[in-house]
Amino acid sequence: MGITVADINELRKQTGAGMMDCKKALTEAEGNIEDAIAYLRKKGQKVSELRAGRETTEGAVIAKVNAEHNRGVIISLGCETDFVAKNESFVEFAHQIADLALTVNSLEELKATTIEGLSFEEKIAEQVARIGEKLDVKNFEVLEAETVVPYIHAGNKIGVLVAMNKTANDNINAIGRDVAMQVAAMNPIAVNAEGVSADVVAKEKEIAVEKAKAEGKPENIVDKIAEGAVKKYLKENTLVGQAFVKHGKKTVSQVVAEVVGVLC
Repeated sequence: MGITVADINELRKQTGAGMMDCKKALTEAEGNIEDAIAYLRKKGQKVSELRAGRETTEGAVIAKVNAEHNRGVIISLGCETDFVAKNESFVEFAHQIADLALTVNSLEELKATTIEGLSFEEKIAEQVARIGEKLDVKNFEVLEAETVVPYIHAGNKIGVLVAMNKTANDNINAIGRDVAMQVAAMNPIAVNAEGVSADVVAKEKEIAVEKAKAEGKPENIVDKIAEGAVKKYLKENTLVGQAFVKHGKKTVSQVVAEVVGVLC
C-alpha cells in the first residue's frame, strides 16, 4: 500500500524518529503504524547491541526538585557525542527521565519503571533508534531536606542540589541557588573541614612537609608550617570556609548566616 506524508508525520509525532526512518518503518510494516513503531523499537535494540562497546563520554546533567521543594534528584543521561548532548530533543528526554527519577529512590528502581507505556529499556531503545547513539543513565542521586534547591550549570554539564534546613521561601531559594552556583564554580571537596577524610588531610600535610623541607625551612618549624598549609587548604576547598564568589570578602557561612539571621 502507498505510504502517505500524513502517515509519516504521524509516526514521527509518536516516535520522534527521522522522516526517512519513519518512511522505511512504514514500508516494512506495510503502512501499519503500530507495526512501524515496533520496527523502530527493534531497530533501536539492534543499534544498542551494535554500539554496546561505545563510551558515553558526553551527555546532559539534570537537577530537579518536586513541587514541595523538599526532594531533589540529579541524573546524567550519557551519549556518545557533544552534538547529540546539545540536541534539544535529547535534553528534553533527559528532563523526562529526571521527572520520573523524582518518584523513585534508586537507579535500579528507575530502570524498573515505565515511560509512556514502555519499559524503561524499551524507551531507551526507542531513543537510540531515533538518535543513532548509545544512551545510558550514568548517575542518580537523591537529596531530601526541609528545602532542596537545584542548579544546572554550563549547558547541562554540571548539576547541583543544595539542602537547606529552613522552609522554602524566596530568600531561602535565592541563597540556596547562590550556594549551588558556588559549588558549581568552586567544586569544594566537602561542606566543612569535618567532612574531609583523614586520609586527605594526612596527604596534604605530607605534601606540605615535603615542600617546606625542599624550601630549606628549619626542621623545628616544618610541622607548624605544614599545619598552616593544611588549614589554608581546608578553608579554600570546603564549602562553608570558601570566599563567596559573589562577595569575595565574606565566606559562604557568613553570607548564609546573614540571610538566616534575618529570617529568624
